[in-house]
Amino acid sequence: MHMPEDAQDLISGGHLVAKALKAEGVDVIYTLCGGHIIDIYDGCVDEGIDVVDVRHEQVAAHAADGRARLTGKPGCAVVTAGPGTTDAVTGVANAFRAESPMLLIGGQGARSQHKMGSLQDLPHVDMMTPITKFAATVPDTARAADMVSMAFRECYHGAPGPSFLEIPRDVLDAKVPVAQARIPQAGHYRASTRSAGDPEAVQRLADLLVHAEKPAILLGSQVWTTRGTAAAVDLVRALDIPAYMNGAGRGTLPPGDPHHFQLSRRYAFANADVIVVVGTPFDFRMGYGRRLSPDATVVQIDLDYRTVGRNRDIDLGIVGDAGLILASVAEAASGRVSGGGSRRKEWLDELRAAEQAALDKRLPQLRSDASPIHPYRLVSEINDFLTEDSIYIGDGGDIVTFSGQVVQPRSPGHWMDPGPLGTLGVGIPFVLAAKQARPDKEVVALFGDGAFSLTGWDFETLVRYDLPFVGIVGNNSSMNQIRYGQKARYGAERERVGNTLGDVHYDKFAQMLGGYGEEVRDPADIGPALRRARESRKPSLINVWVDPDAYAPGTVNQTMYK
Repeated sequence: MHMPEDAQDLISGGHLVAKALKAEGVDVIYTLCGGHIIDIYDGCVDEGIDVVDVRHEQVAAHAADGRARLTGKPGCAVVTAGPGTTDAVTGVANAFRAESPMLLIGGQGARSQHKMGSLQDLPHVDMMTPITKFAATVPDTARAADMVSMAFRECYHGAPGPSFLEIPRDVLDAKVPVAQARIPQAGHYRASTRSAGDPEAVQRLADLLVHAEKPAILLGSQVWTTRGTAAAVDLVRALDIPAYMNGAGRGTLPPGDPHHFQLSRRYAFANADVIVVVGTPFDFRMGYGRRLSPDATVVQIDLDYRTVGRNRDIDLGIVGDAGLILASVAEAASGRVSGGGSRRKEWLDELRAAEQAALDKRLPQLRSDASPIHPYRLVSEINDFLTEDSIYIGDGGDIVTFSGQVVQPRSPGHWMDPGPLGTLGVGIPFVLAAKQARPDKEVVALFGDGAFSLTGWDFETLVRYDLPFVGIVGNNSSMNQIRYGQKARYGAERERVGNTLGDVHYDKFAQMLGGYGEEVRDPADIGPALRRARESRKPSLINVWVDPDAYAPGTVNQTMYK
């Protein structure tokens, strides 16, 4: 059927949004449907963007966050107005603290019904402003694509993070002449954000590292965010520096590398003379900077100027792209490390001894045959199970704290946890994002039973989309991280207030939804069960009953429980 000329030249707000998403390289949106937003779906179909529907908007937002971490391109979630948008708040807040670039698009009532009490009308922009880098309303249909590109641009101002746009229903559904609409072209509306830092500061850091007796470096999430892995590896090997990794920086160096350290971090930070902290704020994970030796020369590298020197004085701060800065430092120090190797050998041996002592202390628990199963035995089995291609996802409190000391991803970008917001429930949405973004990879996820229950119904989404993964529930029928603190502060008679869950058979839950499920009570059965889950080629849950009275050292040492 031939359309009249004027109709051919019209485009709706939803189709403009889809064109802008396409220009940014977005190839999937995560969503839960609502009448306010369906024109975006129509546009996505035309633009070849996949529409992946989930059962809860928190899952959509977490999946968008996860996809951004895995691909290096911003993720996108689209939710309806009111409760659709408020359900997604937790996912946006998590991305905000984790420095993950994503766009949440929320519906809104029609402008013509402004302040009249339309269905699901809420002040979304006011609510989202404190937890995003940019939050705005699209005021006019012709501006829809322009505002989407503006939101993406703001995601990359300083350290990356989320943006939010609400689009009133009449703005989204209306059509305007194509000639009136600004449709930014791919690659033409954002500048490079890759800054190599102040050259003088880079030279000064190179000098510090060349002359250091006992240097140490912490490679944080921004090493992965900036895809600076190769530069980080080159630097630590060229200058013989012991490296510790946290967050998404885990896996920068493979286990077994002579510069890869994990269990001696506190010892190193107490005894080093030069400490370089890359892409990690001095937040609670770092004891707000107080765990670093007061006598050490402390250098901080970060994408965000505001993070450098917060909570602790530093000797040198460099703002910019971790990969570029580390490469520049290595170049500036090139050929100047004569004799450094022999000087560093004693320091590396000292740290390796501290590392071995910590491992020896834990070895009986890692190999424990006790029943109920000791969490250390479980996470040790998981670590042995991982391959070079396993993306590991941790979603839980105490059980994931255990895993943080034992599980070692074999490759960069193969570790996912919520980040500093400590959000429970990221596991299933991260699996969804990981398996769709990297279908060639195996995905292994460890859940606490409490954490799994927050978003676990989207296990069905994984079945529906045929996304196999190996899931393990460390099941102690408790919110154990909190239970420990209650016992420590209020005594055994009050340790079970508000933190005790039912004995849920998550293996049967998986089977009910069409996945693979198996129960484990004997530690000898963990490895075989994991392998059967892998071979099932289905979404799976291995329900492992762990000792409810075993607590991770990280839980015991938390200051809030002292």
